Amino acid sequence: MSQEVPGWDENGPERLYVITGGRSDPARQTGLDLVTLIVARADPQVGMQPEHASILRVCNSPLSVAEISAYLGLPVSVITVLLADLLTEERVEARSPAPSLPDIELIEAVIHGLRNL
Repeated sequence: MSQEVPGWDENGPERLYVITGGRSDPARQTGLDLVTLIVARADPQVGMQPEHASILRVCNSPLSVAEISAYLGLPVSVITVLLADLLTEERVEARSPAPSLPDIELIEAVIHGLRNL
């Protein structure tokens, strides 16, 4: 039998306020964006905030900030604050996604076209 707190909306802003401790911006500038890849460097610990532990569990392999947000059902702004905490504690590592290399055939075709001008 679960007891619900009167007036507590699981999807309301109060929950997000509690999760982030009232913070709306990361404590330090992390440079995180939607495609930054996050990978866990540590396992969840007993007594850790549940959302922090959830991030560590889902990030066994690299996931983007947007994917973490989708998996945990939390706004990107909340995930960014939580990730800043984990980065400060060195429990996760942030990586820029690998840049996509240009198509060599396309570049060769452009060069060929320019030479023919």
